[in-house]
Amino acid sequence: MKRIAIQGLTGSFHDIAAHLYFEGEQIQLICCATFEQVFSEIRQDPTVIGMTAIENTIAGSLLHNYELLRESGTTIVGEHKLHISHCICCLPEDDWDTLTEVHSHPVALMQCRHFLEQHPQLKNVEAEDTAGSAKMIAEGQRRGWAAICHAEAARLYGLKVLEDHIEDNKHNFTRFLVVSNPNKADMLRSITDTNKSSVVFSLPHEEGSLSHVLAILSFYKINLTKIQSLPIIGREWEYLFYVDLMYDDLTRYRQSIDAIIPLTKDFKILGEYKDGRQTN
Repeated sequence: MKRIAIQGLTGSFHDIAAHLYFEGEQIQLICCATFEQVFSEIRQDPTVIGMTAIENTIAGSLLHNYELLRESGTTIVGEHKLHISHCICCLPEDDWDTLTEVHSHPVALMQCRHFLEQHPQLKNVEAEDTAGSAKMIAEGQRRGWAAICHAEAARLYGLKVLEDHIEDNKHNFTRFLVVSNPNKADMLRSITDTNKSSVVFSLPHEEGSLSHVLAILSFYKINLTKIQSLPIIGREWEYLFYVDLMYDDLTRYRQSIDAIIPLTKDFKILGEYKDGRQTN
């Protein structure tokens, strides 16, 4: 049985992504209040696997999680891209005419903004977790309160779904990374089956330093799918570049890495893994 640390409760999007990624396998969830706790669980027990969101097609990158990933020393061994769909739910005794407020994670509230504008009588209340909002209403028997969460979380906590698929954008996906202790990485992925890599580096203050790196990647036919820059605290106007690379030839990819390392500083491979499938 695999032990998976996630941010959020049972029924959260992290829970759904974990079960889809490890489909057909027995898993035990370790539900964490914060992303920091997810990485702490892996430090305390090297057999624990982490599942953490890293970017959303609407809200963008979770910048803090990039730093947590780099500082944790964990390795990315996989990814999963999950379609994000929201419902509004409440206690079975409630209905539209009895509801006064709606609770959810601020990102979920933002993603359902147009829907909520059609119900101005509902006070929007920010919470730590989508599934946690549903659980709070169910366990506290909060009459007049609604939650925005995945329909599976509503069913899990015995709430009534008033309307499903209320998100403004129907093409909303979140990308989750699967991370582990480096010593356990090869038990979770086959390095010869990888076609994607995440790396991080800084660059010297020299004209064209980034373009030189990009030119080398282009020469080796490595596809750069994402680049995210973050300031280095304490080093004014210096940045770390987090880069996702796609390749179809492992040897050529390794050659490109050998070629760009001398041009960079603080270079680190965060993980080599297989491009994740996308699920609805």
